[in-house]
Amino acid sequence: MKLAIMQPYLFPYIGYFQLMNAADEFVVYNNIKYTKKGWINRNRILVNGSDAYINFPLKKDSDYLDIKDRCLAEIWPQERQKLLNKLRESYRSATYFEQAYSVIEKCILFEDMNLFAFILHSLNILKNYLDISTPFVVSSTIEIDNSLKAQDKVMAICKARQAGVYINPIGGVELYNKEDFTKAGIELFFLKTGAITYKQFNNIFVPSLSIIDVMMFNSKEEIKEYLNSFYSLV
Repeated sequence: MKLAIMQPYLFPYIGYFQLMNAADEFVVYNNIKYTKKGWINRNRILVNGSDAYINFPLKKDSDYLDIKDRCLAEIWPQERQKLLNKLRESYRSATYFEQAYSVIEKCILFEDMNLFAFILHSLNILKNYLDISTPFVVSSTIEIDNSLKAQDKVMAICKARQAGVYINPIGGVELYNKEDFTKAGIELFFLKTGAITYKQFNNIFVPSLSIIDVMMFNSKEEIKEYLNSFYSLV
């Protein structure tokens, strides 16, 4: 069984969904600390030919709380309408605007203010739209020693889920020791996204934007082809 493990990201880039699609199970972390500079509650879209950040405001709280204990800010109901307006203004002339916008709107209008519940809901909607059948497993439901860190925690999750293969994005090459995984009876592979380009209006292509951008300019069939546009490295 092939396992992948990732933090919950809002509208992540195509590589996140490639990893999801390549795995037999996809573990979504909810019992790890929220990190400010990651992609948990922000991403990038195309605005006037350049990349621009979109941010989901969070309620002020302790930096020591896990992701599952963080919430969207009280101003979110007002901010989400501004975000929808921004997306509409930025992409209304995109080829697949109507069908993409309706899917994204379902994600953004979700009423739960809990950060993890909100993200997991959006990931479920997006994977269903892309016809990805890989089931999600929430990390807090897996019985392991949660004091473990880094690759020790990853290997413990793999063993608990009886996974013989662990797939990680290419950025993990520096984080994980292949020999340690082999000794634990787990094959370690790294996924590197191929060169994916598509027409974004008439501007110079801006890579690695949110899945929102991919959906706006590509059909479901084209996106499904992108899901398999990667290299598997050992």
